[in-house]
Amino acid sequence: MKNIILFLLIVCFSGNAQQPSPVKVKNAVLAGGTLESVDSFPSNYIQSRRVDIWLPQGYTPSKKYGVLYMHDGQNLFDSTTTWNKQEWKIDETVTKLVNADKIEPVIVVGIHSISDIRWQDLYPEKTFDYMPKETAEAIRADAQKQNFNTNLTGDEYLKFLVEELKPFVDKTYATKPDKENTFVAGSSMGGLMSMYAIHEYPEILGGAAGISTHWPGANPTPDNPFEKAIFKYVEATMPNPKTHHVYYDFGTKTLDQYYPKYAPTVDSLYHNAGYTAKNFKNLKFEGTDHSEASWQKRVDVWMEFLMEK
Repeated sequence: MKNIILFLLIVCFSGNAQQPSPVKVKNAVLAGGTLESVDSFPSNYIQSRRVDIWLPQGYTPSKKYGVLYMHDGQNLFDSTTTWNKQEWKIDETVTKLVNADKIEPVIVVGIHSISDIRWQDLYPEKTFDYMPKETAEAIRADAQKQNFNTNLTGDEYLKFLVEELKPFVDKTYATKPDKENTFVAGSSMGGLMSMYAIHEYPEILGGAAGISTHWPGANPTPDNPFEKAIFKYVEATMPNPKTHHVYYDFGTKTLDQYYPKYAPTVDSLYHNAGYTAKNFKNLKFEGTDHSEASWQKRVDVWMEFLMEK
């Protein structure tokens, strides 16, 4: 009996030791709200990484909040800690929109990316199934010759978000866990992953925003096989327009200069599936580039679209 009790105590202790434990980021430079963080969020699916949880001004456990999950979480809140001293100004924008009574207060969860495997984490893995087999094999063979990691983890990244991170957030904080109040957003490859997330998990996510979405999937070269596969996937897996909101946008400078040509294809795919101006947008921002400095200026646009009262 003593051995059984000891075994149970060890199991319970080990389980508790593995549970994420968010701590307040005391030195965060914020316009409003508070920032908590799990320095190394454990996962059975992907490499552990930091996750930030931003709680809106006046957060109280007695009220329920929608949740916005965002990729590249290291760039969202505090420019003093980012590599390029730029940020999305998520805390500023949410605070402003809430004070203007345009959206309800929302919790924002920022999943940090790991630069060496960011593409592998954020590329929509199943789109390879929409390539001719010989094309997919040639891409992998060429990548291996260049010592490029071909271990795609997009599906595992989403399992982490849906099966590990979301349950933790819903258990730890006062959330509205239904899909109508669960959103995802990101830029560039993060925009592509936001598309993938709502297409793969339409029962979990009600709204997605892809800012400067990287529709080429890889380097924007002529006769790019990635983009063709991506659009075939989009067409085949469309979430129900009656219950979802989808937002995309693009600029015209630096890397964004390659994106305008995709707009007619993106528009036609969603419009043909029944999306209208009420639940779909794909906006052009003339003269803007591929940077947080550009993206921060239109955060309010997609937030209002996805979360408007």
